[in-house]
Amino acid sequence: MKPLILILIPALALLITVCVARSPYQAVLQHSRIRGRLQGPNVCAMQQIKGTDKKYFTNCKQWYHRKICGKPTVITYECCPGYEKVPGEKGCPAALPLVNIYNTLGVVGASTTQMYSERAKLKDEIEGPGSFTFFAPSNEAWAALPTEILDALVSNVNIELLNALHYHMVNRRLTSEELRHGSSFASMYQDFHVHIHHYSNGIVTVNCARLIKPDQHATNGIVHVVDRVITAISNNVNTLLDIDDDLETLRTAMAAAGLTALLENEGQYTIFAPTNEAFEKIPKETLNRILGDPVALRDLLNYHILRTMHCAESIVSGTPMETLQGTTLEVGCDGDQMTLNGRAIITKRDQLGTNGVVHYINELLIPDSAKVLLELAEGSSLATAARLFVEAGLTPHLTGSEALTLMAPLDEAFKGSLSMTPDLRKLMTNHILKEQLSSNSLYHGQELETLGGLRLRVFVYRNNICIENACIAAHDKTGRYATMFTVDKVLTPPMGTVMDVLKADDRFSLLVGAIQTAGMTELLNQQGALTFFAPTNDAFSAMPPPELNKLMRNRAELSSLLRYHLGEGMLVSGGVSSHTRLKPLQGERLELGMRNYTVYINRIPVAEADLMATNGVVHAINSIVRPLPPKVEREQADGPAAPLWTAALTRANSRGFRNDDLFQKVVRSHSRGTMSKSQ
Repeated sequence: MKPLILILIPALALLITVCVARSPYQAVLQHSRIRGRLQGPNVCAMQQIKGTDKKYFTNCKQWYHRKICGKPTVITYECCPGYEKVPGEKGCPAALPLVNIYNTLGVVGASTTQMYSERAKLKDEIEGPGSFTFFAPSNEAWAALPTEILDALVSNVNIELLNALHYHMVNRRLTSEELRHGSSFASMYQDFHVHIHHYSNGIVTVNCARLIKPDQHATNGIVHVVDRVITAISNNVNTLLDIDDDLETLRTAMAAAGLTALLENEGQYTIFAPTNEAFEKIPKETLNRILGDPVALRDLLNYHILRTMHCAESIVSGTPMETLQGTTLEVGCDGDQMTLNGRAIITKRDQLGTNGVVHYINELLIPDSAKVLLELAEGSSLATAARLFVEAGLTPHLTGSEALTLMAPLDEAFKGSLSMTPDLRKLMTNHILKEQLSSNSLYHGQELETLGGLRLRVFVYRNNICIENACIAAHDKTGRYATMFTVDKVLTPPMGTVMDVLKADDRFSLLVGAIQTAGMTELLNQQGALTFFAPTNDAFSAMPPPELNKLMRNRAELSSLLRYHLGEGMLVSGGVSSHTRLKPLQGERLELGMRNYTVYINRIPVAEADLMATNGVVHAINSIVRPLPPKVEREQADGPAAPLWTAALTRANSRGFRNDDLFQKVVRSHSRGTMSKSQ
């Protein structure tokens, strides 16, 4: 028992230490201490982005991913703030001796700030009595300052440089604990405020400059080394937009949408400001439509504004952030580039105002809520459907203000030649529903009417919601007037009863005869909901002739076998998952599964799925279904074991439910029949 206690005590001590860390920065710092403890006392582990000088104390997520802004990192070990090495001893056992702020600047990598402090006659002040906080630019920060700005400062050291340095100072001691998110403090330059943001990932910024060495204590205050030279902030973000000619179109749009007053209010906004160039990239027709529609325009502009303020330095990985429009933007980074929705479209960063920050972007972000149906469908995975809707002459419906729902199949659902024909035009028309719907409001057994006049059924399964054979494959896209469902298959409207479907397909000629012999024709013609795993001629031909002849002469046995192939209720392929069970009309149960886009029934692959009927669905199989042995029933039924499964795929002929001919069969089926009057 004693060894266990010895193990638990250090672990508990570490846990308690982490829990008492009161700020995000302190929590991350403590995590780095724990990571560095094997190197000796007071050692912190840091992650340095390869090929750069950027180092971070990092939280668990970044540590385990070993990446920051998508770039690999190397682990370095350094003395934690306030400690130093002792020759011949492990780790950093010695606390740094406290000296005044002026001397501290030289110790912590801010010797350029120290030099300019002396030039500007600030040395006496930061060596003498008082208690100050100095946000000291690192040597690299001064080197990165544009030459013309630096020259202007150092040419007038008694005024400009002194004012600039005083703006980096607060006349009181502020530790990282006291640098709370959204706080601001009067600087020593005419009481202009410095603006603090303390993010949940442990990063702290002042006027968007990152604190790279916080909490460097001195006898007369504290030094926080920052990664850039900061400038005084006096304007709100609306004024920033108002004075830049590159944002003229944005200003006009903001005024038209009545959002000018919003950006004059107190707050903590992040604005991704599209430049004039960004607006010019949008097709004139689309831009004019949005500019002329107050609702769409407000949604578009609000989509560019975050509810919280995020400086570029606060981003270390992709994070969804809520916009004023109500949806989210993925704000991330790729190396030195800040990204939006994965694209590096930000051209100027960290234009700070008193109530937020502005980042310039060279592309306009159009939310779904400002788009018409055709624009919703023009995504990369729906390009084929979008083209076919246009070629079918449906553009007026897809660009107007009708309340509709578009069922847009994924590109992979379309196979073979796609030249427009009357049948294909009719099929595409039946992918548009007459009312605007939400997938969350659909229910099992619901009927939906299409522009082509068909009535389609809704099937709700544990893992999917399907409209006939087409199942919803992505979240709804709700546009300005209408909604789009992305579906995994081209719609197969029901064309007659189950019996009609079987009679229309030469593969089922032997099955049709068997159904008639068994006296089941009326069952397959009457209203209801059946799932028929229908044996093809190949399935019957695979039976030994004596067994087949005996079966066909025994009406009761034949009826029993066919009823075992008939399940109660409608089950399309999209409703099948592992261990799906279906109750047959005769027998205990059917075991279904899905593997590599193939449905299996009692371990027999389905050759073609989802032949839709008005009273059920037909799945073609090339083998007779037999009950599974008790042992097999307890195992997965979604296909045979590895060597047998390969052979099963070979047996599943070119009529598989994702085959190249399926789409053309669907199109041709429109010319062969119409829906039954029962619908």
